[in-house]
Amino acid sequence: MVGQNSPCGSYAIAKPIAERTKGNVGVISLDTHWDSRMYDRLTMDARIAGSGDWKRKMYDFHANITPRNLVEIGERGMLESKEIVRDFLRRGAHFYPMWKVRTELGIEGLCRELEHAYAGTDAVYVHFDMDVLGGAGPAPGDILGELAEPIGMSDFEVIRVAHEIGKRGLAGLSFICIPPGSAVIYRTIVYVIMYMLAGKVLRRTRAT
Repeated sequence: MVGQNSPCGSYAIAKPIAERTKGNVGVISLDTHWDSRMYDRLTMDARIAGSGDWKRKMYDFHANITPRNLVEIGERGMLESKEIVRDFLRRGAHFYPMWKVRTELGIEGLCRELEHAYAGTDAVYVHFDMDVLGGAGPAPGDILGELAEPIGMSDFEVIRVAHEIGKRGLAGLSFICIPPGSAVIYRTIVYVIMYMLAGKVLRRTRAT
């Protein structure tokens, strides 16, 4: 799925994957925000997956999407509720904010941490919220408006993660929050897809 916003470009992809997978489903999410509020401010209804709570609804509505198989990458916004983040961590989620990526893990260390999404799962859903690029480029951070935050992922980091995911496999993929009028962001998405496909080719080549 390329385009739209949440939940049309996120929960709507995770839901059929969960419904069609017998075992557990892992999630790899690159995002500036957790999108895990108790309810979305536009609907004010906890029964509906919206843009601000779709990630929580994956776990509320689908027992086989398991928090311990969530790999959450890129968050750094200061508007997040610490209670929500701490609750996800208590439930076993694996959280890699950009400060940790830059000061401890590095990109290769981060790629090794993707294994948590695959441990004991039968499928993995991968989500790219393009606001994860934030102020790091390749386009100016301000093109994202109020969604931009400092210490964003670089285009290389996003593409490198995609390549590693391709080598490991995935059941579904989505891109949201694509800033209008940015040719370089559009091309970044093409690179993400192509390097992910290259990873899949490498996986099949090594298997044979």
